[in-house]
Amino acid sequence: MLLHSIKRLARIGWRLAVAAILVAPGMIAPAAAVSRIKDIADFEGVRENQLVGYGIVVGLNGTGDDLESAVFTRESLIGMLERLGVNARDEDLETDNVAAVMVTASLPPFARQGTEIDVTISALGDATSLQGGTLLVTPMVGADGEVYAVAQGQVTISGFSAVGAAESVTRGVPTSGRIARGAIVEREVPFDMASLETVNIALRNPDFTTARRIANAVNTQIGHEVAHAQDSGTVVLNVFAGGGNPAALLTEIESLPIEPDLPARVVIDENTGVIVMGDKVRISKVAVAQGNLTIRITETPQVSQPNPFSDTGVTVVVPRTNVEIEEDADRKLAVLDPGVTLEELVTGLNSLGVSPRDMIAILQTIKTAGALQADLMVQ
Repeated sequence: MLLHSIKRLARIGWRLAVAAILVAPGMIAPAAAVSRIKDIADFEGVRENQLVGYGIVVGLNGTGDDLESAVFTRESLIGMLERLGVNARDEDLETDNVAAVMVTASLPPFARQGTEIDVTISALGDATSLQGGTLLVTPMVGADGEVYAVAQGQVTISGFSAVGAAESVTRGVPTSGRIARGAIVEREVPFDMASLETVNIALRNPDFTTARRIANAVNTQIGHEVAHAQDSGTVVLNVFAGGGNPAALLTEIESLPIEPDLPARVVIDENTGVIVMGDKVRISKVAVAQGNLTIRITETPQVSQPNPFSDTGVTVVVPRTNVEIEEDADRKLAVLDPGVTLEELVTGLNSLGVSPRDMIAILQTIKTAGALQADLMVQ
């Protein structure tokens, strides 16, 4: 009996050892980059709406608009005072504690009356700072011209400005600020989601493979045919086949893991020299060489003048020019093998000692030669 127990423990130990080897760090396959459906797509009707309004900020410490140059601020101030029963049209207003501003906000989906939302305040005139200001009641309208919210409150800014007689310091943007929960929703955007027969899932980066993967994942989760890929950017859900409740159906599928598949692409920003390459970028076999020719011309003029107390001669400027030519003769031709990966491509280009600006020119030339198997987008 004892011998049988020892043999059994030996067999168990051997299996554990084999399992430990199989799951060793070096033998684990790298996990694919997956995302949730809600992170790579939008649902029909679940969207924000942009709001905008024109208002007045008061209570500034002498940093507001100049009423002589900002006519719209002056007229807005006079109109506001007249609505409050104060006649100031014939008076010479010289206050600099008022600023005209634009108020913007995003109305969240399904926002109900009484919901409070954040607003952003931006100076419209020549005000230098909105610090300490208070936004007066400002109606905020949508694209249809209807008022959907009303904003008011104390403006909070992240920057500051200090001015002295001979120097000034500005940090951040003192002419822009925010009011947390500074607007109250007064009108709801009509949208009856419960009556939808189908719901469209719009991919933020359209791709046929990704759309098909989303449809397959949804059908697998529900257990029968509910979704189908209509095109590269849209997956259609049949609400009735999914139980008849759109909200419950979206709740069940929005967290499903999906591995997005995107085309090979290289994006170049000419202004900043930024290069971004996708993981699927491939290069056909090509030879690359990069060299620089630098010509430097230095002017060091010298002044020639006669000896002291001399009655003859004049002071003249004699030009002195120095020309230097530098050529990178040690730059050699490098061969990039076919089908190299992104890491190998970057390593190969870095081995040439090229800068990001030179790398842009190399990538464009490789694309012209037909060896870059990817889309090249220059912004």
